[in-house]
Amino acid sequence: MPNADVTEVNSKRMVRLQRVGAVLIVVAITVVVLLLRGEIAEYEKYGYLGIFLTTLVASATVVLPVPGLAIVYVAGSVWNPILVGLAAGLGDAVGEATGYLAGFAGQGLVEDATIYRYFENWMRRNGFLTIFFLSAIPNPFFDLAGIAAGASGFPPKYFFSATWMGKTIKNVAIALAGYYSIPLFANSVLPGLTTLLR
Repeated sequence: MPNADVTEVNSKRMVRLQRVGAVLIVVAITVVVLLLRGEIAEYEKYGYLGIFLTTLVASATVVLPVPGLAIVYVAGSVWNPILVGLAAGLGDAVGEATGYLAGFAGQGLVEDATIYRYFENWMRRNGFLTIFFLSAIPNPFFDLAGIAAGASGFPPKYFFSATWMGKTIKNVAIALAGYYSIPLFANSVLPGLTTLLR
């Protein structure tokens, strides 16, 4: 029986260490993002890699807004919008791991929160579709869903897969919107406005 007690203590200690490690990773990423916020526009000169890095950084902040969608919208009018959406979707999915890690690390802190219980209920019933749909729309609450997924023990590979698919669909749609609307605005609306202002 003493062996079982030692194993349980070691198991709890390992979980605590993993949670502390996850918190440290989230804090480190957030600090780096805040320090590099002004540099985000510089990534654009790197093309698709820049789009990937920009959306990764924008998604890596937990609850702090960074304008990744605006960059995807504009980039869609400059480069191939499908490739922009694919690069942005992958960057978004990788960046959203911070929310998941924050949930895993802070599991004990959020378990009693009403909004957590709401998301957790969804996660238990149909987590993959929940994450997919929440990531496929511009959604300021996706960080909360990521936190709930991490806290509820939703498997990371399913979280990443669902997030990647949803974010890719969303980013391709935003890039296509930029591809079609920005030239239309520049060629039709803008000249008319300039004429009116004269």
